[in-house]
Amino acid sequence: MAPFDPAESMADVGEFAVIDALVRGRRQPPSVAVGPGDDAAVLATADGRTVVSTDMLVEGRHFRLDWSTPHDIGRKAIAQNAADVEAMGAAAIAFVVAFGAPADTAAAAALRLTDGLWDEAAAMGAGIVGGDLVSAPQWVISVTVLGDLGGRAPVRRDGARPGDVVAVAGELGRSAAGYALWHRGIDGFDALRRRHLVPEPPYGQGRVAADAGATSMTDVSDGLLADLGHIADQSGCRIDVDRNALRDDHAAVADAATAADGDAWEYVLTGGEDHALAATFPGPPPAGWRVIGRVAAGPAQVLVDGDAWSGNRGWQSF
Repeated sequence: MAPFDPAESMADVGEFAVIDALVRGRRQPPSVAVGPGDDAAVLATADGRTVVSTDMLVEGRHFRLDWSTPHDIGRKAIAQNAADVEAMGAAAIAFVVAFGAPADTAAAAALRLTDGLWDEAAAMGAGIVGGDLVSAPQWVISVTVLGDLGGRAPVRRDGARPGDVVAVAGELGRSAAGYALWHRGIDGFDALRRRHLVPEPPYGQGRVAADAGATSMTDVSDGLLADLGHIADQSGCRIDVDRNALRDDHAAVADAATAADGDAWEYVLTGGEDHALAATFPGPPPAGWRVIGRVAAGPAQVLVDGDAWSGNRGWQSF
């Protein structure tokens, strides 16, 4: 039985009653020594180092309540944060979540959001260990993820070297195609529309890449070319992407691009929020990864089939 009447708002129920309902009965992973309910959480990280990253999702900017369910939003908030620690070669072990919403927001909606947060966290063996709840003019979700390197060296963006191959784990272009379909009100293409609402990072592949000797790695959140650009800039090298290696991604979004009057190659190369992983390796990549380009000496830049890309390169927050 749901703890809240559908007509009850968070103001009706009260902050502490809402928080109690959000944390009651949740099972924490073994790494959590003290979970929600005290002044702060306590985690056990055998490695001795903790990987930390933070993201914010703002209603109207990163999600729409007329497109996404609260459960979808919760899953997306966790997934995009987990991808950041995956890109360092770590495993997400815990999340801290702050949620702001208007006082008249249904308390049941906050519970469905929390269910989404927990379902996505549980998929990788992590938990929600704390957070905050505040009144705000619109929905805002701020998530901090804590990760464990498990004895590995962190895989940074500055280690790519000439001669490395560039490889990707996960799929590209799906979220951008889904967004175009939603934006234009085009029905059908359910899998692509769904992928925009809830990304599917390749959980575990960051650690696979680290164990295989990845020299650099990043989460593809702003677009493949934009995020590879960070590696090129910080490593001081040139990256050349081979579109032929991305034909399967192009084919997966081509019909949607036609329906939405878009460009399938722009979706694949510059569309963000797929949260695939891109990395460089000194030799063949491990299972689960596919080669899409090469690293070469030269000015820091990202080329496509040997030429500069003339279009948009990816998402920018401002």
